[in-house]
Amino acid sequence: MLPEVTAVRYVTPLREGGSMPGVVEGDDQAVYVAKFIGAAQGRKALVAEVLAGELGRRLGLSVPALLRLRLDPVLARSEPDQQVQDQLRASGGLNLGMAFVSGALGFDPLCFEVDSALAGRIVWFDALIGNVDRSWRNPNLLFADGRVWLIDHGACLIFHHHWRGAAAWARRPFDAADHALARFSPDVAAADRELAPLVTVGLLKETAALIPDEWLADEPGFDTPDAVRAAYVDLLAARMAGPRDWLPEAAA
Repeated sequence: MLPEVTAVRYVTPLREGGSMPGVVEGDDQAVYVAKFIGAAQGRKALVAEVLAGELGRRLGLSVPALLRLRLDPVLARSEPDQQVQDQLRASGGLNLGMAFVSGALGFDPLCFEVDSALAGRIVWFDALIGNVDRSWRNPNLLFADGRVWLIDHGACLIFHHHWRGAAAWARRPFDAADHALARFSPDVAAADRELAPLVTVGLLKETAALIPDEWLADEPGFDTPDAVRAAYVDLLAARMAGPRDWLPEAAA
């Protein structure tokens, strides 16, 4: 299970994201970026954040630590912005928090250099999870402490918006033409040799187990949260099985 904190103060909205995340203070006196269950994208965006983010971390990529964030809608009372109030009121209960990366700069592919090996690993990872939200227009990358940090994975795993057609997603090619790291000659073939052996069914089960039951309950077509977790594992395992011709540059 992910660690859990309770939000005690809403600090400020982050209006760059479509889901309008916010900075909050936890009861441990640390600061976190909150992704809210009451945002327009709903709980599936939070499911994707957990599954993709924790998978990326286990593959050695820099992803801010994730945690369960409890929120009392009463925090909305002190917020003057009506949109913020509405979102907080709709987000009582369990939300997603992520560690605030202090001093981080938004990644600009024209201002920072990334070696082809790291670029290849990130492109490979994005191809695996079907991340269409890491373009040069909106990199969803941060630079801090000499590292490139991966954020905002709520738009990944789009198959879970239409489970009936999910099987076809497993073979869907990934288009990296607009990827934020395309200009750095990403070595996807080397990344495939390094990372593919790590993506085992066991690893997928481990990451899926971190998704809270509350975000999987009452999913149409499934009897239990564990059944939904198994479906995520099966789809990603199917994507890894056989020739990886969905990769943008090289297939294993």
